[in-house]
Amino acid sequence: MRGVSNNSDNNKPIPNSLSVNKQRQRQINCPVLVTERLVLRTPHIQDVDAIADLANNRHISAMLTKMPFPYNRKHAMEFIERAIAGDMGYCVYAITLGTSGEVIGCCGIQDNPETGGLELGCWIGEAYWNNGYATEAILALIDTAFRVSDIDVLYIGCHQLNVRMLRVIQKSGFRYLKTVKRVSLAVGTSSIELYGLDRMTWINLRSKCA
Repeated sequence: MRGVSNNSDNNKPIPNSLSVNKQRQRQINCPVLVTERLVLRTPHIQDVDAIADLANNRHISAMLTKMPFPYNRKHAMEFIERAIAGDMGYCVYAITLGTSGEVIGCCGIQDNPETGGLELGCWIGEAYWNNGYATEAILALIDTAFRVSDIDVLYIGCHQLNVRMLRVIQKSGFRYLKTVKRVSLAVGTSSIELYGLDRMTWINLRSKCA
């Protein structure tokens, strides 16, 4: 996947998804996603220890808004139960290695109340950083979101200091929109950069990679 080049197309405004008829209900089916190295699936109760161990890391929670620190087994169980019940968004996935089934992180698609659109989220356990897993998971989420819904724009937010994720976001074709303030359960108010990716840009990027 190539990043978005610096040409005149990048200066075009991203469509405002708030113009979409808000009365229309989104029906998003969230299938199991299989990539070259990963399987993205609904979290299982059996994942509780793995998720608790990975998430109990201040380097991760400080970069997210909805993850407390310290993070214990009870937090992991609540997360899994809410994910299974569908209370956390349209698609919530455990990111697992395709070869072993080992859980290495989580990701998902949910409503963004600031824009009225859909927003992606993703985190990878520190022991698995620098392997391209976040990029692989996010590209799968992007493809799913555009394929199973009629949205025109997809969003993703990132802590200003999360340099690794910022590189992933830009490489995936997202374009910076604005900086917003959000409350983090771990560190209080944080500055979050909001990025957007419109459907036509994603189609063009996919065609170049084909």
